[in-house]
Amino acid sequence: MFTGLISEIARIQGLRKTAGGIELEIRAPRSAGSLTAHDSVCCNGVCLTVTRRKGDSFLVEAVEETLRKTTLGKLKRGSLLNLELALRVGDRMGGHIVQGHVDCVGKISGIQKRASSWWIEIAYPARFSKYLIPVGSIAVDGVSLTVASVSKRAFGLSIIPYTWEKTIVQYAVRGQAVNLEFDLIGKYLENMIAGGGVKGLTEERLREWGY
Repeated sequence: MFTGLISEIARIQGLRKTAGGIELEIRAPRSAGSLTAHDSVCCNGVCLTVTRRKGDSFLVEAVEETLRKTTLGKLKRGSLLNLELALRVGDRMGGHIVQGHVDCVGKISGIQKRASSWWIEIAYPARFSKYLIPVGSIAVDGVSLTVASVSKRAFGLSIIPYTWEKTIVQYAVRGQAVNLEFDLIGKYLENMIAGGGVKGLTEERLREWGY
């Protein structure tokens, strides 16, 4: 499990095609030393398993399903990515619950520099609109962010300078594809209501409670 707080900006040191997937060698001088084989890492919002450590780098594999659902297949040698190590028991939950299971790929539709922040709009498939609420949480390329505005086709984010400097969002361009993971709690609530798993829990009751 992850929280969407990025450990460091890592770089693709090497890339090798496998039978239907890819193997990535990721250089992460600050993080690699604490990793061993079988550890989980979040790379641009995608949970991957470390297969081997190699000095200040480590290797992971992405298979067909992962490449189909995420932007990892677009990475090249030298590409930068957001890296987060798995949460330890007792760590502070500074972001929100992030699984590293990407729901869909969105596209940056606008970037605007403001006086003390950056405004970014991201277009996304309309069928996921039910998981977005103003001031709710979302993971964009693995970064825990707060939704500032929502429409059926796009949502807006206000990026503070610290987040801008510490993540690859600083290199974002209009038209760029990004990995999106919606809030886990909303998905569970939807499933419980639809399946009648919790007696008395309805959409109307949740609205009464302020959700």
